Amino acid sequence: MKRTISRRDAVKLAAAGVAAAAIGKPSIVRAQSYPSKPINVVVPFATGGYNDRLARAFAPHFQRITGQPWVVVNRGGSGALLGHTYFLQQPDDGYTICCTSAAPYIPLNIYLQNATFKLEDFHMINLPSRDYTLMATTADSPLKSIQDVLAKLKADPASLSIGIQPNSADYVNLMLFADANKIPRDKLRLVTYDGGGPTRNATAGGVVNIGLVGGEGFLPIASKIRPLLTFDDRRQKPFDAAPAVTEVVGKNAEYVAGSQRGWAVHATLLKKHPDVYKALLAALEKTSKDKETVESLEKQQLATDWFGPEESNASFRRTAEIMKKHVSLLKA
Repeated sequence: MKRTISRRDAVKLAAAGVAAAAIGKPSIVRAQSYPSKPINVVVPFATGGYNDRLARAFAPHFQRITGQPWVVVNRGGSGALLGHTYFLQQPDDGYTICCTSAAPYIPLNIYLQNATFKLEDFHMINLPSRDYTLMATTADSPLKSIQDVLAKLKADPASLSIGIQPNSADYVNLMLFADANKIPRDKLRLVTYDGGGPTRNATAGGVVNIGLVGGEGFLPIASKIRPLLTFDDRRQKPFDAAPAVTEVVGKNAEYVAGSQRGWAVHATLLKKHPDVYKALLAALEKTSKDKETVESLEKQQLATDWFGPEESNASFRRTAEIMKKHVSLLKA
């Protein structure tokens, strides 16, 4: 018996076929329209800090290029532990990403604060901001170079007052530098400060003979200091008069990189929704390299470099390994 299919039935069958195809290839269907709704960006710090500024400055350019806004969600507290935990509790569907100082804060959360998460729970898409410890002195200091500093510290480790933040990458770097030059750690004359700002002010004002703190924070007062040493494998502008620690100690010099800031996602996103991950990666890369984005962020002294996932994850894990090796210094 011949059966006639009504137009209504035909529409239902067609709809069912589309639904079946969508069920069969969920990540591909999602990726084709990604992003189809706003992106939430978790910043595990209070408003006004570098990561918050980066996320908010990046937002209009991401929307211009993708057609979708993103919503900055600040979850500060406990040295980023609360924010990192909150981020990992969100769905790993590509609609929640994290803008954070991945290093040193994720390793610190794990090694010092007994975080319930692991390094492997995070995947770095791009860490454009690479801060570094800068050893500096006041602009009119009699210390003209790192060789002057070493000469004094080797003759008498207590001859120079050293401004430093305890439990910081800067503190670890100072101790590793002392070890490399056979200068007794316990003989150094340390003046501790609660925060990078006070340490920089003491350095620029000549309250201490030398100070070690994140280099990017010195930019607004660059004319008031003399850079002496950069804890990196390359010189950093505008402080490139100061040699890299690898030039002074050797290419195998151990040091902890400064804050590595940028974009991270759930590591599980790569396997659960690989096509969504690829679409998000492409959107972030396109926005980061966009001329208007670069010009806008540079005016705000925000990093725009595109290193990509491979280099960003390698740098993050390398720093975490060094921090784990010297965790006793962080606890000191």
